[in-house]
Amino acid sequence: MINTIGIIAAVLTTSAFLPQAIRTIKTRETESLSLTMYLLMSVGNLLWLIYGILSDSIPVILANAITVCFVVIILIFKIIDIVNEKK
Repeated sequence: MINTIGIIAAVLTTSAFLPQAIRTIKTRETESLSLTMYLLMSVGNLLWLIYGILSDSIPVILANAITVCFVVIILIFKIIDIVNEKK
């Protein structure tokens, strides 16, 4: 039961980043996105992933492994935009 709740929570929180990742990839527009938020989110999700691995929690591992991918993709696009603006 506990893992079921964890898996449902993982699917919901992970899928919350999917629309933003898709939009960012399609439009390549990141001006309205907060660099600080995505930096903090990337590090936080990476730490949650490490925690999940160390505690052997499949829901935490799955949610954060996938979320790290989405968040890092958005973060990369944001950093590229910032670098291009300074040129």
